[in-house]
Amino acid sequence: MKSFDVLIIGAGITGITAASILAREKNLRVLIDEKRTHIGGNCYDCINKDGLLIHLYGPHIFHTQHKSVWDYLSQFTNWIDYIHHVKAFVDKKHISFPININTFEQLFNKTFTRNDVISYLEKEKIDLLKIENAEDMVISRMGKTIYNKFFKNYTRKQWGMDARQLAPEITARIPIRFNRDDTFFTDPYQGIPENGYTAMFKRMLDHPNIKLITGKTFQDIQKTINFKALIFTGPIDEFFNYQNGALPYRGIHFDFKTYDQEYYLPVAVVNYPNDHEYTRATEFKHMTQQKHPKTSLCYEYPADSGSDQVSPLPSYPILTPESICRYKAYQDAAHQLTDTLFMGRLGKFQYLNMDICVKQVMDELNAF
Repeated sequence: MKSFDVLIIGAGITGITAASILAREKNLRVLIDEKRTHIGGNCYDCINKDGLLIHLYGPHIFHTQHKSVWDYLSQFTNWIDYIHHVKAFVDKKHISFPININTFEQLFNKTFTRNDVISYLEKEKIDLLKIENAEDMVISRMGKTIYNKFFKNYTRKQWGMDARQLAPEITARIPIRFNRDDTFFTDPYQGIPENGYTAMFKRMLDHPNIKLITGKTFQDIQKTINFKALIFTGPIDEFFNYQNGALPYRGIHFDFKTYDQEYYLPVAVVNYPNDHEYTRATEFKHMTQQKHPKTSLCYEYPADSGSDQVSPLPSYPILTPESICRYKAYQDAAHQLTDTLFMGRLGKFQYLNMDICVKQVMDELNAF
């Protein structure tokens, strides 16, 4: 039996960052196991049959306010200087999103100032004694008109349930801007890895202390190796054999189409809150800045995740009062284990951006 200091389950951005830090900074022998046949998790990118660089699991734009995170990853890649823009297709128009002064002007076909926006929201927003769900969070800040046009149907498509059934955290992240800034992220560090995420991850794993296995599950290998500590980045409920019941996740079916033209959309991502069965479309060339006569689009169809081969992989934890309570039971069980850490979006049952995945690994492994 081969021996390692640490076994890491999952070669997504969380597991790969953990392996890199443990090998390089702690001089530990690491085995990282990924059940898929490729590394990178949902951040994986590749060249399609038409020669276009695509993100196989939807768009991933790296952005962070944490210089330490940016500096760490910058050891393994140069960056394309890309600032992300999104439009929402509402009332048959491409409208600026997130909500800003331009949004109101395009929506209502008249001029707005900052004070006009503030006055509109003061009149429209609904004062609530308690914010109990995701709908409350939006209407208490923006009112019913904005909620109905941008969020109501989008939330139903994205999560498979009404916003009233979801925890307030789902929509708490949505900003309102009282200026004309229509960039999607405001973090000081933004970009796309110059040669793609997969190339960056390969460099992070290129170390003599790291061994990688793909195409095998934790169950496939756990009896064939010795390890002193375990980092688990898969679903925490799966680790505990669903003893407290399954945690709900939303997944995405991705439909890719190549068009025989240079560009198709006005920006990289267009949301479709009210039209079509898909929630959004992504045109990768806006992000990758690849020169190519054709273009590839990805259309996203949210669906419930499951363990069968037809259902999509778990991507987004569905936060309801019941699921949060169920997760806490798993969290209590996890605290009883020694030498085992649960990390990442699935391990912590949290909606985490890429940079926060990296930041949490950096922070938690400081004392490892």
